[in-house]
Amino acid sequence: MCAHNGTHVDAPFHFINEGRTIDQVDIDRFVGYCYVASHDGDITAEDANKIMDRAKDAAGDTDCYDRILVKGEATMTEEAAKVFADNKIKLFGNESQTVGPLDAPMEVHLIMLGAEIVLLEGIRLSEVDDGVYLLNAAPINLGGSDGAPCRAILMSL
Repeated sequence: MCAHNGTHVDAPFHFINEGRTIDQVDIDRFVGYCYVASHDGDITAEDANKIMDRAKDAAGDTDCYDRILVKGEATMTEEAAKVFADNKIKLFGNESQTVGPLDAPMEVHLIMLGAEIVLLEGIRLSEVDDGVYLLNAAPINLGGSDGAPCRAILMSL
């Protein structure tokens, strides 16, 4: 079984030799309130700022802006990755099998994993409306691994 097939999470160790492995990442990063935002195409810095603003506006008594899930065929740009890193989010999820451009995902991964943002890749959100949810994306606890499969579940509030 590959740790990066299907719905899975990437730990910092995936691209950073000194980064945390999946068993060293606090469970709080995988479980908690999240914000789902629709987007297709490249996510620019401007788009990332708008997503963060919408998440903060929708938060109410939650910390949903700490975990961002993007619904659609979206590709993270380096500039957007820096916005999410500057906002110190805990988790970023998308429907693709990688957050960065398919032909060159390394730099986006380095930015986000370097900021200790857990990446949740390969989620399915087509039936989910934008908004605030409770997320449980706890991975299989594969000691020493750079990632792990998970069953991501969203619960309505």
